[in-house]
Amino acid sequence: MQRIAYLITFLAVTPLAILISSLSLLYLTKPLPEPQVLGSQTIFESPQFGVQVYAALPTQTPTVAAAATPADARIDIIRQYLDKYHSSLTPFSELIISVSDQYNLDYRLLVAIAQQESNVCKKIPDGTFNCWGWGIHSQGTLGFPDYPTAITTVARGLREDYLDKGYTTPEEIMKKYTPASNGSWAAGVNQFMAEME
Repeated sequence: MQRIAYLITFLAVTPLAILISSLSLLYLTKPLPEPQVLGSQTIFESPQFGVQVYAALPTQTPTVAAAATPADARIDIIRQYLDKYHSSLTPFSELIISVSDQYNLDYRLLVAIAQQESNVCKKIPDGTFNCWGWGIHSQGTLGFPDYPTAITTVARGLREDYLDKGYTTPEEIMKKYTPASNGSWAAGVNQFMAEME
């Protein structure tokens, strides 16, 4: 009984499939319309197969323009690092980058020394704004009127009194900056700089 049902289905569906295929083939092989000549231009009419989809074309090609600079990333790196330690230097992140660029310093150096010397300004003599241990010795403590002055003074001092005189690595800077250190000062500065990469 099942074989008879298959045979009836085959005999009914096969002619229908052949008819649909033949009509489709005839439609697809229909000759293209003749081109029209208007003056010096020849216009070809496109064949009309299937569904027609229309879209408005833009009059201008859209463009996207953006610029990313390394300075932007460095400011965020410094800001996030200082914010992590709740430092009072956080609002001066952009200034730290600007002054570091002005004196051609590694952008992390000022913050790393401030971290080594004062836990980024948490442990400084009252009212000095001196987060770098700059000019602190047995004769007294050097103070600054505000953080921007301190940042600029220390950056200029590092450039003129250290880097320009050949003290270019934390180990070399340590020999003059804090000669009594057993190496832990340079190790700390290197570690803090690595944390800001």
